[in-house]
Amino acid sequence: MPLSRRALLSTATAAVLTAATAPSVAAPRRRPHVTAIRHIPLQGAVNVRDLGGYLSYTGGRVRHGLVYRADALSKLTDTDVTTLAGLRLGRVVDFRIPLEVQYDGADRLPAGLVALSRPVTDNGLFGQLLAVIGSRDPVRQEEMLGGGRAAAFMREVYRTFVTSAENRARFGQTLRELAGGPPSLFHCTSGKDRTGWTSYLLLTVLGVPEQTAVDDYLASNTFRAAYDARVREGLKHGGLMQNPDLIIPLQEVRTEYLDTALAEVRTAYGSLFRYLTDGLGLELRTLAELQDRLVG
Repeated sequence: MPLSRRALLSTATAAVLTAATAPSVAAPRRRPHVTAIRHIPLQGAVNVRDLGGYLSYTGGRVRHGLVYRADALSKLTDTDVTTLAGLRLGRVVDFRIPLEVQYDGADRLPAGLVALSRPVTDNGLFGQLLAVIGSRDPVRQEEMLGGGRAAAFMREVYRTFVTSAENRARFGQTLRELAGGPPSLFHCTSGKDRTGWTSYLLLTVLGVPEQTAVDDYLASNTFRAAYDARVREGLKHGGLMQNPDLIIPLQEVRTEYLDTALAEVRTAYGSLFRYLTDGLGLELRTLAELQDRLVG
């Protein structure tokens, strides 16, 4: 009996996701190309993007206007809110922990739209960073962030995307919801780590080539560069840090961070496919529904 399109998609998805986390002897990953990315310019957020437009291995293209990724929406201007209303969102998922919301503020959203709080742990990063910067103590800051320690902390954050049952449940619920319902947006504070991992998973499920999914992940560095530089300049001029470059590993996304999560996936699950099905609890039917809905 011939297989249905949905069954074929499920079979192909399993093969692609298994290959995505297989050890590779291919050439090193390229620098990202951001020209195909549909960036949504706002005054109060710098990393808001439509995940549509990418080509899939099926020959289709990820549909525009259905899934968006973003950084925090708490500083949006009235004009920004009007722009956001034009996206006709029906769901906003906020991955920030309560301390982040308390510090930065709740999302500013169009009338009638309320963000769903779905906190994904940052492994204590935000609280420790506030404390060490607030100390104004360059010795303490060097002890916490210098000598590769900031990057090592980020790698541990990425491991929790795989090892934490609570994190897996929240990633799984978010991906499951994208298979149906209204246009959706998900975000964290910087829109690069928790949001970047979710975007990488979704694009890979949709059959977007692995390098393209990595390019989308790394593009946060491009969109955040000017803002992050101003943050570092403000920390120095405000007397909070003598060497604000210590926080660059925390501000950036790096392939080593993504590779850390993928290595943990291989160790715990053997493949990205098993992480999605066994770890996040996504059924084969859901993976196929994601492709049916989001790839045209």
